[in-house]
Amino acid sequence: MPKVPILMPQLGESIAEATIVRLNIAMGEYVIPDQEVIEVETNKATMGVTALCAGQVVQIVAEEGVSYAVGSVLGMLEVTQEELDRTGETSMDEHAMEATGSPQASGDDGDRESNLHFKTEDEGYHEPVLVEPNIKGLPVPAGKGGAHYISPRMRARMTELGLRAADISAISGSGAGGRVTVEDLESFLEYISTWPHTKASPMRLAVADAMRRSWTRPLATVARPLVMDKILDHRHSQNPKPGPALYILRALALALAENPTTAGYLIGESVVHPRAFDIGVAVQVDDGVLVPIIRNADTKTLSELVEDYNRLVDLARSRKLPGDATQHGIATVTNFGTFGLTWGTPIPLPNETLILGLSAGVKRPVWSEQTGTFIPVTEAEIDLTFDHRVVDGGGAGMLLNRISELLQKPEYL
Repeated sequence: MPKVPILMPQLGESIAEATIVRLNIAMGEYVIPDQEVIEVETNKATMGVTALCAGQVVQIVAEEGVSYAVGSVLGMLEVTQEELDRTGETSMDEHAMEATGSPQASGDDGDRESNLHFKTEDEGYHEPVLVEPNIKGLPVPAGKGGAHYISPRMRARMTELGLRAADISAISGSGAGGRVTVEDLESFLEYISTWPHTKASPMRLAVADAMRRSWTRPLATVARPLVMDKILDHRHSQNPKPGPALYILRALALALAENPTTAGYLIGESVVHPRAFDIGVAVQVDDGVLVPIIRNADTKTLSELVEDYNRLVDLARSRKLPGDATQHGIATVTNFGTFGLTWGTPIPLPNETLILGLSAGVKRPVWSEQTGTFIPVTEAEIDLTFDHRVVDGGGAGMLLNRISELLQKPEYL
């Protein structure tokens, strides 16, 4: 009876290989057309290899955890001539003819390697070309790197336990290529079962979810020093006194109003520009952070914003913010300097492209061209984390420089 090979298909334009995840067939099993017989993984997705015609499995060459080139023979089906004629598929003998350009002669082409990536031999057995896993083709790390690939069985168990991929990142996998198996997960859960633990609050879970979604983007951070003396002098002359974060927020709003694309969203092939410059301010609360939004921060002066700012910060600290007070901001300002931190890499919210951080002020000597001496100044660092799909390092640097320029004239904010 004719034999039809199960070949590694071309799974994508740029994909040259795939890794066997699971064999869904056994020797002697009868399969039907379009039945998924093998599950494979590329560097893009998990896919299924299907049977092109009905037949009996008479050979399985593929091994789980091994990568094979496109066109490699993964197994063999024995089919009837009627099925071959009905489907129009090519038998193994016809494959060999296409590969060598001539009919297969017994023993003549035993050492010839075809463009289908298998060797023809007398008995019809075809040795697949194994692909040494590489960084482009392999969906999991070469070493025991952890949970880069999650099998369907593993996903089902994680769903039962309410776990996400990030929750198992600490587990060292024992599976092929370092992938984490269900057994690894169960062993890890048993290992930590006696450790002290507390239930995460809804606030903590909300922050965790937001940060997971934020980190699906390519984020980068740039920073520069900021001399704070003029800001501090101006602040002491005001009543009520604006917080340092409000100065930063106002300068950011003005700078973005001058160049709105910096805070745009990349949606498909379009950059959507903000229609209002509503800037959030991060407020530390018990077990989390709330971000009330200052509306139209570019159209109101610093003195006009103080009352709104103080009111919203107080409401956030008492956990009494109205629902709409935290929605639809385009960027956030965070003053992590209140904790004595001198630098940081803040992460923007998932719906925002930018977050601007202010560090603690530190007295430093700075050279003065006017006096020809070093003079003490209070210097802080401003850190801008941004979505690198929308903003490049040069654009982020120019935005920071413009913010610094505006802050050197606080009386005009």
